[in-house]
Amino acid sequence: MPIFSLPSPYGIGTLGAEARKFADFLATGGQSCWQLLPVGPTSYGDSPYQSYSSFAGNPYFIDLDLLAEEGLLEPGEYRNLDWGADPARVDYGLMYKTRYPVLSRACDRLLARDIPEFAAFCQEQQDWLEDYALFMALKSRHDGAAWFQWPRELRLRQPAALEAARQELAGDVAFWKAVQYLFFSQWRALKQYANRLGLSIIGDLPIYVALDSADVWANRDQFQLDGDGLPTEVAGCPPDGFSADGQLWGNPLFDWERMKEEGYAWWLRRIAFQFQLYDTLRIDHFRGFDQYFAVPYGDSNAQRGRWKSGPGIDFFKAVNRALGKKDIIAEDLGFLTPSVRKLLKDSGYPGMKVLEMAFDSRDADSVYHLPYRYPIHCVVYTGTHDNDTVQGWMASALKEDRAYAKAYLRLSSREGYHWGMMRTAWSSPAELAVMQFQDLLGLGSEARINTPSTLGNNWQWRALPGVFDEKLARRLYRETRVYQRLPQAKMSKK
Repeated sequence: MPIFSLPSPYGIGTLGAEARKFADFLATGGQSCWQLLPVGPTSYGDSPYQSYSSFAGNPYFIDLDLLAEEGLLEPGEYRNLDWGADPARVDYGLMYKTRYPVLSRACDRLLARDIPEFAAFCQEQQDWLEDYALFMALKSRHDGAAWFQWPRELRLRQPAALEAARQELAGDVAFWKAVQYLFFSQWRALKQYANRLGLSIIGDLPIYVALDSADVWANRDQFQLDGDGLPTEVAGCPPDGFSADGQLWGNPLFDWERMKEEGYAWWLRRIAFQFQLYDTLRIDHFRGFDQYFAVPYGDSNAQRGRWKSGPGIDFFKAVNRALGKKDIIAEDLGFLTPSVRKLLKDSGYPGMKVLEMAFDSRDADSVYHLPYRYPIHCVVYTGTHDNDTVQGWMASALKEDRAYAKAYLRLSSREGYHWGMMRTAWSSPAELAVMQFQDLLGLGSEARINTPSTLGNNWQWRALPGVFDEKLARRLYRETRVYQRLPQAKMSKK
């Protein structure tokens, strides 16, 4: 359940009361985990996988009612504004136009106070916060232009130019720091609330970062860039049965040789920070650590891309040495070569199984997603944010694929295909089973989160108020108990 998909009267889900209601719903339903999409600030296209920072939090997720409780806002300053006509969709354009003036008022009041916690936060997070706040202030000063379109002295971070910008934009820099303080204050309170209920939070770390990000601007030497800061090649996926052109993601590629020489220091800081936010971390596009697909910069599709070698198990050994054994899930979807399978085994991380993929005849690896093939050490999903909902998939899949799914899973339209597929996941040997909340509600394609390789109409779905109800929680609890997936403390009381 992404944060943005939570109900809210203010246009987008937040870290406030509805997030706590959802945590309560999960606890009542006998659940042990809540998995999220990345929570960073989104850029053009609104994707949480294209963020302005690997470290910063999304300003849209700051709950305005909580700010009012702290005396940082007056209710009349935000409750009567236009937050969008459709409570089931996020209007990101409206968010951008409406949310920041409100946050500006709150931050002005915050900065006018002498708050030791704010000063401590800025000190503790200075490794990333200083660059991020200046990056956002400069982006605003240049009308949203990407950093590689700024004047050369700023683009290449000449010290005198950076210092002059810090002085000139001191107020804007302070604003962006204050926004992050508000986000992380609310985030930590929500996580503590969820943990007290016995819920662990599963975060999601994109393997790549956005080209137009503070990560790349402040760490150009970690990426495959030319002298002007532009990529030589970018990330993507090759053509397959789903896309004749492949997928052109456009992210800059890492300079793995340099990173290895430096002991993967940048990556280790990134992962360590994520474990300050989450209890478990799903690492996106795991196969990219074995081999990554490189597409010439400027190409309009991924057809001319080629595979190159990634860091392999050496990277994960470095993670274990520096951070200890962490609770990580490997997103090992896509075409998996023997070397990727070996990397997964050597890492010791659980991989992912997706039931919808088990019945997709276009997928060469579909057989590995059939439940009888699951190892215990894996995580099963009915679908992910990149898949349709169960009901949507059943309505749009090839006729023969639907027939196979119905026969294999013994699905019944009377009960609802979604319950049958979820029950198969719960009854599988996988040590963890994760459902999309849309599937608990039995929603169709209108509730799909993302359609890969498309722009627009993605990352917008929102749950309506009142859906975290007692009846659904009780049914979820019964199903969880039947398949002995209740947390141990609740199993002992069954």
